[in-house]
Amino acid sequence: MEQDARSALASSFGAAAAAYAEHRPDYAQAAVRWALAPAPGSGSGPGSRSGSGSGPRVLDLGAGTGKLTATLVAAGADVVAVEPDPAMLAELRRALPAVRALPGSAEAIPLPDGSVDAVLAGNAMHWFDMAVAGPEIARVLAPGGILAGLWNVLDDRVDWVAGLARAGGSAAVGPRDTPASWRAATAGMHLPRTGVAARFGSPEQAEFPHGQRRTAGSLVETLATRAGMLVMPERERAATLGRVRAYLASRSETGDGEFTLPMLTCVLRVRRL
Repeated sequence: MEQDARSALASSFGAAAAAYAEHRPDYAQAAVRWALAPAPGSGSGPGSRSGSGSGPRVLDLGAGTGKLTATLVAAGADVVAVEPDPAMLAELRRALPAVRALPGSAEAIPLPDGSVDAVLAGNAMHWFDMAVAGPEIARVLAPGGILAGLWNVLDDRVDWVAGLARAGGSAAVGPRDTPASWRAATAGMHLPRTGVAARFGSPEQAEFPHGQRRTAGSLVETLATRAGMLVMPERERAATLGRVRAYLASRSETGDGEFTLPMLTCVLRVRRL
């Protein structure tokens, strides 16, 4: 992807921060537990601080409006959130006033060296410039610490979800938004394994069932917060959302009332050696 186009997509969310906060899903708790399991302070990882009264120190990097942050807090982690977009950061602070939330980015993390046991990123790692972010992440991670990216993807093994992906097109259901495309996109993702002072182990992938209660209307609103939709010309955007709305109305699973949108929370995890 051209750098200018990538930057436009990455910076598109602030204009829809309130809708993002309202409509985007949280993350499967089992996925968060798996991501953190080897981390120091987790109770099972190296350097566990069991009995200290606190969970692992976790940086939610590119935290957005706090969807992953809230799941981390519920899991007992000691969380600091870092987010570059002021509107997204304001929504996070409104929703989670007790969480320490700082302006910053993956390429310039406002934390001291070795200050966290894990760095997690929810639907954000693909926006990082890992040539710059890799050394920064390695700097703030304690030895044995974990870097993990989490993505919520649509489970297109379900027939009506596969049809939704076709109706919405690539702007609504993008290159990491289904299990197979996520596995392919992240298998070769550049992680900070070389070119940084710290060494990292081999990456691991895992997938965890998840779901979100939606109506046809709220699912359309959810898809409208995707980066590809946010940068689309208004007429094309309206036409795409209209096709999605018509498709959902045509299906018995989604045409009337609430339903569960089948998803997976997919995790890419690597440990700092």
